[in-house]
Amino acid sequence: MEKIKILIADDHSMVREGLKQLIELEEDIEVVAQAGNGIEAIEKIEAYKPDIVLLDINMPVMNGLEVIQRLKDTGINTSILMLTIHNEVEYLYKAEEIGIQGYVLKDSEADVLIKAIHQIYNGDVYIQPSMAAKLHRRMNGKPEYNEATELLTKREVEVLKLITEGMLNKEIADRLGISEKTVKNHISNIFKKIDVSDRTQAAVFAIKNKVVDVF
Repeated sequence: MEKIKILIADDHSMVREGLKQLIELEEDIEVVAQAGNGIEAIEKIEAYKPDIVLLDINMPVMNGLEVIQRLKDTGINTSILMLTIHNEVEYLYKAEEIGIQGYVLKDSEADVLIKAIHQIYNGDVYIQPSMAAKLHRRMNGKPEYNEATELLTKREVEVLKLITEGMLNKEIADRLGISEKTVKNHISNIFKKIDVSDRTQAAVFAIKNKVVDVF
């Protein structure tokens, strides 16, 4: 069985070891390397070529956002699952702009992290529902008006809400009582109408424009 290769980048060794023990309880996941600062993370990403990097935002030498930007600039293609705490929410809009595949709070239950890893490995994006709520609460003022929101059908809004909750296509299909193919068609239409290219961007759009109620 081919295992999902993980690199953990966090400046606290106890956090890294705890995550390693937790993750490796899963038979299909393997921690191939650890890093305690941003520069070390980049060096080990280049050396070990992990499938997914669990990346802390606050790290010495080079922070998580700088690491993501450096990887992008040098053309290194690896999926990033950002680990964060609630008072770092302001960084997430920037992280989304740079390009990451997931947001998970450090105090999440184990099954949330494992679900995020599997979802990202399968080519999807994971945004933790509670994170979406925190992002929404931190927003100031009224949302920017975007005429694209008026183009969405009632069903597309329902699908977009479930995307924002971090659901997979199959889960959305089961919730709405429709086929996965229909879900894929709805998502394709949503992406075109609101001019985004992935699920994280769609979720952020929904939050910014209050298309969905995440409270």
